[in-house]
Amino acid sequence: MLKDLNKIFIGGEWVGADSTYEDMNPSSGDKWADVGDASVAETRKAIEAAHAAFPEWAAMPFSKRSNILIKAGEIFEKRKDEIVAAIVAEGGGWFGKAMFETGYTAEIFPAAAAANYGAIGEVLPSDYGKLSMAVRRPVGVVSVISPWNFPLILSARGFLFPMVAGNTIVLKPSEDTPYLGGLLFAEIFEEAGLPKGVLNVVTCSRDSVAGVGNELVENPLVKGISFTGSTAVGRIISGKAGALLKKCCVELGGKNSMIVCEDADMERATQAASFGAFMHQGQICMSVERVIIHESVYDEFTEKFLGRVKNLKAGTTEDKSNVLGPVINDRAAARIRAQFEDAKAKGATLLLGGDIDGRYISPTVFADVTPDMLLYTEETFGPVCSLFKVANDAEAVALANDTDYGLTAGVMSHDEGRALEIVNQLNTGNCHINCSPVNDEPHVPFGGFKASGSGKHGGRWSMETFTETRWITMDRGGRPYPPMF
Repeated sequence: MLKDLNKIFIGGEWVGADSTYEDMNPSSGDKWADVGDASVAETRKAIEAAHAAFPEWAAMPFSKRSNILIKAGEIFEKRKDEIVAAIVAEGGGWFGKAMFETGYTAEIFPAAAAANYGAIGEVLPSDYGKLSMAVRRPVGVVSVISPWNFPLILSARGFLFPMVAGNTIVLKPSEDTPYLGGLLFAEIFEEAGLPKGVLNVVTCSRDSVAGVGNELVENPLVKGISFTGSTAVGRIISGKAGALLKKCCVELGGKNSMIVCEDADMERATQAASFGAFMHQGQICMSVERVIIHESVYDEFTEKFLGRVKNLKAGTTEDKSNVLGPVINDRAAARIRAQFEDAKAKGATLLLGGDIDGRYISPTVFADVTPDMLLYTEETFGPVCSLFKVANDAEAVALANDTDYGLTAGVMSHDEGRALEIVNQLNTGNCHINCSPVNDEPHVPFGGFKASGSGKHGGRWSMETFTETRWITMDRGGRPYPPMF
């Protein structure tokens, strides 16, 4: 066990939870820590602490709030080596993934701090000589529910922007990564001098998550909800938030495509597909699950792509040469196995991989995948992709759009005009020309269409999502009233 993870962080204090659960290392299968299993009552106390802290935090000068984030970012940087080790152990991530995630997360702190220096409204014209202003203010308590796959990035992105804008936070990390996604941030901000109650962290087991999650959504003191996770859970949260008229941003799953035109650079395209499909065992919402290839270069692409993928090793993350570690848990492995078996039973061709040893799955490539297969319709969230052959751009677009999801996509073509024309027909919230669909930066608008979510994270878009717009006027023209009044 790394630390006293059996405590939760409420009102600036470390509080012993009523019970604990085991946080497992998915690579070894050993217990990594005992973690506090928060109850609904404890979650309610965290929300109340955030509510009590809100007026003072919101009234604090924006520069002071930003300075606390800068200090927290410096503390994060100093602890980088131990955080990398935790990503490998608690999250089952490859060392390279851990280095990337810590480096990216470090950039979110200054990006969020800088967001406070942008415009918070605008002056509008008035027919009556008024000073007419549209201004923004924080909403209050924001609950943030984050996932396990990139717990540092997706927790930090979820709460740093709303918090620096003046909201107070109750953060619930995934039960699979409670330290990386939550308790670590509590440690860092406690050291940085964040006022008590501004950030609260509650951890809980899978058995407790339904009750705790409901409280984080339905409690009347909660005014905004940020959720990153599965589409099934996101639909439930969005539905409840809508009924309660609460602001809500949900970033959900994807069934993402990369389109390879016949004029694409094959080295660039095959590398982008390999990275996009297999980085972190394909456990990324942006992962490439469909590679759609023009028929004239299908054979060339396939040969070069499989050659790349064969060099990727899967195994324990204690060995840095293993680019692929385990999938997060046994439930994930069972889901992926079911998709493989369904695809093979219905006639899909296994081009490479397909081996499953516990939580370790070899990088896998299928062809001849058809719409009646689970592999076609469901998000896999594992180290697998499918290759498709098309005759023209129209077929490629139709295939890429044939999904309930709409998160991200990539288009590989030497002709940027042609690529942009394809992009403009894709129903995705994000799209990248001559690059992998796996792309993100702290200051950009990130979010999907359709079943991939609603709302945007990142930069000023996060600030807009978790603030309210008000119209305020100062009458200077003496707007007349009807004489009978």
